[in-house]
Amino acid sequence: MTARQRARGRPDPDALALAAELRRRIEGEVRFDAGSRALYATDASNYRQVPVGVVIPRTAEDVVETVRLCREHGAPILARGGGTSLAGQGCNVAVVIDFSKYLNRILELDPAGKRARVEPGVILDRLRGEAERHHLTFGPDPATHAWCTLGGMIGNNSCGVHSLMAGKTDENVEELEVLTYDGLRLRVGAMTEAGVEAAARRGGREGEIYGRLRELRDRYASLIRERYPRIPRRVSGYNLEQLLPEHGFHVARALVGTESTCVLVLQAVLRLVDSPRARSLAVLGFPDAFLAADHVMDVLAHEPMGLEGIDDQLVAHMKRKGLHPRNLRLLPDGGGWLLVEFGGATKAESDDRARRMISELLERGRGATARLFDDPEQERMVWEIRESGLGATARVPGQDDTWEGWEDSAVPPDRVGQYLRELRRLYDQYGYTGALYGHFGQGCIHTRINFDLATAGGIQKFRSFLDQAAELVLRHGGSLSGEHGDGQARAELLPRMFGPELVQAFREFKAIWDPAGRMNPGKVVDPYPITSNLRLGTSYAPPDLQTHFRYPEDRASFARAALRCVGVGKCRKLDSGTMCPSYMATLEERHSTRGRARLLFEMLEGEPLRRGWRDPHVREALDLCLACKACKRECPVSVDMATYKAEFLAHYYRRRLRPRSAYAMGLVYWWARLASIAPALANSVTGARGVGAVARAAAGLAPERALPRFARHTFREWFRRRGPHNDAGPRVLLWPDTFNNHFHPGTACAAVDVLEAAGYRVEIPPRPLCCGRPLYDFGMLRLARRQLRQILDVLRPQITAGVPVVGLEPSCLAVFRDELINFFPHDETARRLSRQSFLLAEFLDRHADGWQPPPLRRKAIVHGHCHQQALVGMRSDRALLERLGLDFRILDSGCCGMAGSFGFEREKYAVSMLVGERVLLPAVREAAPDTLVVADGFSCREQILQATGRRALHLAEVLRLALQRGG
Repeated sequence: MTARQRARGRPDPDALALAAELRRRIEGEVRFDAGSRALYATDASNYRQVPVGVVIPRTAEDVVETVRLCREHGAPILARGGGTSLAGQGCNVAVVIDFSKYLNRILELDPAGKRARVEPGVILDRLRGEAERHHLTFGPDPATHAWCTLGGMIGNNSCGVHSLMAGKTDENVEELEVLTYDGLRLRVGAMTEAGVEAAARRGGREGEIYGRLRELRDRYASLIRERYPRIPRRVSGYNLEQLLPEHGFHVARALVGTESTCVLVLQAVLRLVDSPRARSLAVLGFPDAFLAADHVMDVLAHEPMGLEGIDDQLVAHMKRKGLHPRNLRLLPDGGGWLLVEFGGATKAESDDRARRMISELLERGRGATARLFDDPEQERMVWEIRESGLGATARVPGQDDTWEGWEDSAVPPDRVGQYLRELRRLYDQYGYTGALYGHFGQGCIHTRINFDLATAGGIQKFRSFLDQAAELVLRHGGSLSGEHGDGQARAELLPRMFGPELVQAFREFKAIWDPAGRMNPGKVVDPYPITSNLRLGTSYAPPDLQTHFRYPEDRASFARAALRCVGVGKCRKLDSGTMCPSYMATLEERHSTRGRARLLFEMLEGEPLRRGWRDPHVREALDLCLACKACKRECPVSVDMATYKAEFLAHYYRRRLRPRSAYAMGLVYWWARLASIAPALANSVTGARGVGAVARAAAGLAPERALPRFARHTFREWFRRRGPHNDAGPRVLLWPDTFNNHFHPGTACAAVDVLEAAGYRVEIPPRPLCCGRPLYDFGMLRLARRQLRQILDVLRPQITAGVPVVGLEPSCLAVFRDELINFFPHDETARRLSRQSFLLAEFLDRHADGWQPPPLRRKAIVHGHCHQQALVGMRSDRALLERLGLDFRILDSGCCGMAGSFGFEREKYAVSMLVGERVLLPAVREAAPDTLVVADGFSCREQILQATGRRALHLAEVLRLALQRGG
C-alpha cells in the first residue's frame, strides 16, 4: 500500500466491532464496506478523506444510539445531507451519518405562525413547495435548492438569491433540537438573560453548557462587536454574535453554520416569510462586470428581492459547452449583467417597480442596456443561466480545469466593483483565469479558478494566492466565506480575519459542545492545513488504461473522464427532468450519477477499492444505471455514465460469463433474425404459459413481464414487396432498426408513407444491419464496435453521397450521434453518418421545407425517450405537433423505467416500475380513452402497454393517422 493510500484511510481497527454493534442496535442501514466508504470519501470540494463507515438512520433514536456507540468506540462523527459542501466540511475520517434518505419529513407547517418544523433531510424545494400553498416561502435558496437538504443549509449557513429578501439561514432558524457527542439531547433557541441564568442554575450537563456560553459571551463581547465585519454575507467563523444580548442569546442561531463540528441537528423550527404573489425579472447589461457591480447600490435603492451578477466569461463558457444556447440569447447586449427580481402583490406592481429601476439605471448607466421579462418560461431560462454557474465554469472544452478554493469571498455591496477589479488583477498576477458571478447585491462573489492542484509547484502557488486573496478581501472589510463556509478550505485563514483571540473563542465554543473534539474534527477549529487531504495532490497518478471507447472530450483518458464529476449533486433532484431515474427510485447515493462517478474515481485510486475493473462495489452501483444518457445532457459537466458503465462492464466481464439476461436481451438482433424464420413458432414458445415462464426464468427475465411478440412479417419483407412509391423525390435512407423491423413493422411502414407524402424517395440498407444498441447495456463492446464498422462499410456509398439517414428508434439514433464517434473519433465516414442522421421529427422539421401535414384535431400526451431528450431534444416534436393542430402536452416524465432490457430483468423489475410510476404511468392511466398516447421509444411503448394496457403510438403513426383522415 502506498503512503497516499495509508494516509487516505483504511477502517479503524475497531471499525468492524463498531459496525457489528450498530447493526444489532439500530433500525437504519450500517455500511462500513469499502464501496460505501469510497462513496462518501469526498463532497463537492477539493478534499478527500475516506470515512470510517456510513450510517443511514431511519429515526432520531437511531441517531442517538449511533452517537452513543461511536462515543464508546471513540469514533468521530460527521453529519451529511446533500453532500454538496464546497469547503471540505462534508468529508472526514469519521462515521458519516447521512440524514437524506429517511429523516426527510416536514413534521409541521403553521401558516398562521409562519413556522415549519422539519427533519434535517428535507429537501429545500419540498418545503418551499408546501409553503407556497399558503403564499409563504423559506427565504434562503442556494442554486442547489432542488436537491440540497435543510440540515446541510443549517450546517453551512446557506444563503442564495433571495437572502437579499430574507437573510441567511441563521436569520431564519427559530429553534433546533440538537444532540451532542456526549449524548445530551436538548432544544435550543432565543433566551432572555433571566432564562439563561435559570438554565445555568439547573446544573448538570445542560446547565454547564448555558453557564459556559454566557461566560464566553461576556468575556469576548467587545471583541465580537469590534472584529466581526458588518456585511450581509459573513459566514466565516462561528456565529458568536448571536449570543450577544442585542441578538437575544439565540443559541440555535449561534449553532447555525458550525458545519457539524459542535452538534447534530435532529429537528429545526424555521421561519417562513411571505412569498410575493407576483415577480418580475429585469436584466441589465453593461460593458463589463465591473461596471455592472458599480451600479449595485443604485439597484439596491429600489429594494429588489434578488440581485445577481454574471460576467462575460461565464457566458462564454456556456457557449463553448453548448449549455443553454436558447437561454443566452435572452440576455441584452453587454459584457456583464445584473439580474434583478422584484416582488409585488400584483404583476402590474412588480413590473412597475422594475420599469422605474430600468428607467433610472439607463439614465445613469454608462452604455447600459435592459430587458424586462413577462414570460415565466423566459424568466426561468434566465435564472437557469445564473444557477448553472458552478457547472458552467467547470470542464470548459479547450481550457484548463477549474477548482474551488476561492469561490466564496464576500465584501460590502458598495465595494463589489472595486473588489472585482483588484481580484482580476490578482488573477493576472498569478496567471489564473476564472469567471466572476454571484450574489452581487450582497457582495458575495463566486468563481472557479484554474489552480494546479496536482504538482508541488502548483500547490505552493495556490497557497500563496490564497494568502494574498485573503488580504485583499479583508482590506475591503469582507469575509473569507460569504456562503459556503470554512471547512478545511478557509479555516486556516481565520486568524487573519478574526485575530487569534476570537479564533480561541471559536475553539472554546466548540469545546463547550464537544469537549472530546470528535465532531467533524479538523474543520473550522484546529483545522487541517489547506493543502492537505487534497483529492488530487502530488501523488495523484491514475493508471493509463486501455479502453474500448476513445473519450475524445476527455483527452482520450478514462481517468480524466472519471474526474469529470465536481459534486454539484444535480443528479439527486427528484421532481423534474430525467437524471437520475434510479436515484429517484431508491434515494441511494450509489445510484446517483455522482455516486457512480465517485466510485469510478475511487476505483482508480486503489484504496479502499482495490480490484480495479473487477471491483464488485463499482459493478453493484452501475447495475441499476438505466443508461438513459440523461446525465450527459442534464449534468452541468456532462458526466456520461451510460458510456462509463458500458466500458466498465466490458472489462469486468472480460473472459467471464455474463448474466443470462445479457445473452437473452443483448443478442436480440440475432435472436430476432432467427425468430423471423418462423415467428408463429417463436411466439408460441415465448408466450405459452408454462413454456414461456420457463424460458423467461432461464433467461433471467422477470416473470411479471410478457415478451414482445414477433411480427408475422418484418418491415424489410414488406418494403421489399412494396418498393418505393416516389421515384422522383430526394433520397432518404430509412433505418429499419431491430425493434421496428421485427416487432413493430407498422411503425416503419407508417414512416415510409409519411416521408413519401413529404416528397422523399425512401430507401433502406441493402442488407440487415444493427447498430448494436442492446450490446452496450452488457458491455459487449467488441461486438458493438464490429457492428458499427459493418454499417460504415455497407452504407459508405450513401453516407459519402450525403443521403440523410432517418431513424425511428431514439436509442439507435443515439448510437450514431454518440457511441459511433466515441469509437471512431477520427473516421470521417463515421463523422458524416453522425451529422446526417436524424429522428423522424427532427428531419421533417428541419429539412421538409414547406411540408404541412393535414390537421389532426385530437388530444395527446407525449413522452420523450431518454436518449431523444439527451441528444436531440423535443423541439422538433413540439413544432411538428403544433403544425398538426394537436392539443398536446409533453410530459415531464423522465425515464419510462423499461430502458431497453433493464425493465425485463428479474432483479430490476421493481426499480423499473418505481421509475415508471413516478410520472409516466399515472399520466397514461389518467388520460381519457380518446387521448392519444405518443412515445417513439420501443421500450417506452412496451412499458406503457404492459403496465396500463394502453397502446402508445409512434410519431410516424400519428402523422399517418393525420394523412389518412386528411385524405
